[in-house]
Amino acid sequence: MNRKTSSRLRLAALACQLCSFAAPLTASAHGFAGDRFFPATISTDDPFAASELSLPTFSEIRQPGQPPVKVFDVSTDISLLLFPRTALTIGDGYSIQKVANQSAQTGFDNAALNILYEFFENDKHEAITSIGLSWDIGGSGRHSLGNDSFSTFTPTFYFGKGFGDLPDNLPFLRPFAITGTLGLSIPTRVRNESIAVDPVTAQKTVSVDHNPDTLEWGLALEYSLIYLQQHVKDIGLKAPFDHLIPLVEFAMSTPLNRGINKLTTGTINPGVIWSGQYFQVGVEAIIPINNHTGRNVGVIAQVHFYLDDLLPKIFSKPLFGR
Repeated sequence: MNRKTSSRLRLAALACQLCSFAAPLTASAHGFAGDRFFPATISTDDPFAASELSLPTFSEIRQPGQPPVKVFDVSTDISLLLFPRTALTIGDGYSIQKVANQSAQTGFDNAALNILYEFFENDKHEAITSIGLSWDIGGSGRHSLGNDSFSTFTPTFYFGKGFGDLPDNLPFLRPFAITGTLGLSIPTRVRNESIAVDPVTAQKTVSVDHNPDTLEWGLALEYSLIYLQQHVKDIGLKAPFDHLIPLVEFAMSTPLNRGINKLTTGTINPGVIWSGQYFQVGVEAIIPINNHTGRNVGVIAQVHFYLDDLLPKIFSKPLFGR
């Protein structure tokens, strides 16, 4: 999440320890733990197993390089509740990469699968935890766009916690909530080799790039005006403001081994989500945390549908084990 084996053992031990304290999970509506509604966050994953659809998610940012590349990406993913508390997500995207004064390069990104299992929920304390495994399917996207030809597996721990259980003398802190992820990204190929041939001397040069295990971690800090209005104090907000959830997300990546410079890269994404009964709409800025990540601010936006609420006869129950 030798060092690779040790990280795996620590992640497994953490999951086992949390499972030992887990109470039986109670049935709840989409994205709820007690009175707390957790929206589907845009840049990091939320901890809920549910049937839902993101269509589309659009992002635009200028990536660093010589020359810099403007990247547009349109993606979609669908999650289906397979078993009680267990959901499978399938996602893919289409990328458009444009360098100034050059033709755009287009193609699909690598497809990804994720299986997520909710193992703990506490309605009184608005808390939830889950574990999951993601598979970035190597070779399923266009290689010239930077998609890896090898697969990557990421076991991940997810959590969510609302602050509605704070004392009554702290009323305006109670709408706060936090969700987060902690995962270990493990590539199936530890290094890439490429051969260059000098056109004059015909001498071959072999270059090697290493693929490190990477700590993938993220946080989302939310302030729910829905919770404020309904469970703390009605301050007279009218539509659409009474359904807004301002938030800031942190999506980070830290290489762990194989001689790679252990420099964390990532973005800070402030934004807002509007949530209705059947769908939500969100938009965030993408702000690089350092020059190694980039220097330009981007944007990401998403329309997200709650399939279990939109089509309850089809999606409100698991496909298996009903």
